Amino acid sequence: MSDLATGTATAPESDLDAAMDRYRVELTGYCYRMLGSSFDAEDAVQDTYVRAWRSHAKFEGRSSLRSWLYRIATNVCLDQLSAGNRRARPMDLGAPQHQASAILNERPEVTWLEPVPDGRVLPQTTDPAEMALARESVRLAFVAALQHLPAKQRAVLILREVLAWRADEVAALLETTVASVNSALQRARATMSATRVRESDAADPLDAEQVKLLEQYLSAFEAYDISRLTTLLHDDAVLSMPPFDLWLRGRADIAAWHLNQGIGCKGSRLVPTTANGLPAFGQYRPRADGGPGHVPWALQVLEISDGKIVGLNAFLDTGRWFPLFGLPEELGESDEAEQGA
Repeated sequence: MSDLATGTATAPESDLDAAMDRYRVELTGYCYRMLGSSFDAEDAVQDTYVRAWRSHAKFEGRSSLRSWLYRIATNVCLDQLSAGNRRARPMDLGAPQHQASAILNERPEVTWLEPVPDGRVLPQTTDPAEMALARESVRLAFVAALQHLPAKQRAVLILREVLAWRADEVAALLETTVASVNSALQRARATMSATRVRESDAADPLDAEQVKLLEQYLSAFEAYDISRLTTLLHDDAVLSMPPFDLWLRGRADIAAWHLNQGIGCKGSRLVPTTANGLPAFGQYRPRADGGPGHVPWALQVLEISDGKIVGLNAFLDTGRWFPLFGLPEELGESDEAEQGA
């Protein structure tokens, strides 16, 4: 009798889909950390399952089904990364601009580190420490730092330090030696330390101070009270807006942007969601023609540290993000009344 949880024997075809589906979320999280793209991660997992189906007759149960799927997923990701491309944030590509001279330069979609809904990449667990680690490891800043690592070092770091695999397990998966795995991990740690990942606070569950901060942010943004909004920001808070490579640092420039180039956001409505283990909002702006209701403008992902907002990440390609996050196509008057209630 086959044990599908551990894969100690070949799973019957009728059970294979159900067995593999148990690992879909954690595999998507692994591929997301490797690739930095929510859509590429979904494609990688689908490719993993296709390859698993084609070769499952050769699976002899010498490893667990989970390990076998991770081996296939790792190979899929390494194939995708062979071109040498890495996902980035605007802050990785150049110095901050100043509002008065800011230039909106759009770069291709494949440039950007992408947000991801929590439910796609964070498996359910009753262990608070395990969940906290999972959320930390999909934060925008952490996943962006991972992109600085060579592909195999990236895999080693994720498997060893995020997923807590033993060195011999990683060596078997990558078909290398334990010494090689340990060396790759040491180099990866050094690179991550040099990258200076900016810290942000855990946001699940939100504590009372974080809830109050987000309520104040929502209120200030919807009122478009920029003076009040900037009091919620760290002195060196950052605003970015992919697909544009522009980014701004500091309260003064962020406030000036909202009051000048960004004035079209006045009158916006915000719908709460989560992304990358962080609080987020779907932002809807008033219709350009002055008609009733609001239309999608940005997915805002907020980074918080020490009771202040340190990162305002506005992902503007709402045609991609709003369906992925299950956000409405538009807000009508009835939706707005419900939001206000």
